[in-house]
Amino acid sequence: MTHGYATQSKGNRMYQLLLSSHVVAAVASLGLFIARGILMYRGSPLIANRALKVVPRAVDTVLLATAVVLMFFISQYPFTDHWLTVKLLGLVVYIILGAVALGRGRTQQARMGAFAGGVLVFCYLYAVAITRDPLLIAGLG
Repeated sequence: MTHGYATQSKGNRMYQLLLSSHVVAAVASLGLFIARGILMYRGSPLIANRALKVVPRAVDTVLLATAVVLMFFISQYPFTDHWLTVKLLGLVVYIILGAVALGRGRTQQARMGAFAGGVLVFCYLYAVAITRDPLLIAGLG
């Protein structure tokens, strides 16, 4: 019995570490996106800084890697579990909006609209992660 408890406890610690890493990476990703959006809006030359191109990619890699490992850890998968399907599709939308916001948008207005949309999509995805409900009905109760 002690061996089973130790294994379960070890698994729980691993899950908590993965989840904490995922949450920290998510917060860092959003923070970097907002910081880069502000620099872009102000026309700051810092937006071209190499670190502001590399660090967000590294953070997003950690975010995605921990998401994949967590997915297998909890045995829930996109196109099987609706909330993960929505998160995956929302991630694609967030990436597209981020690309438009941080340089691909033709006008400042288009970039700012995409920036605001990216932040809103990110917040929605956070709410879906908390409630595990794409309609966010679970969070109302």
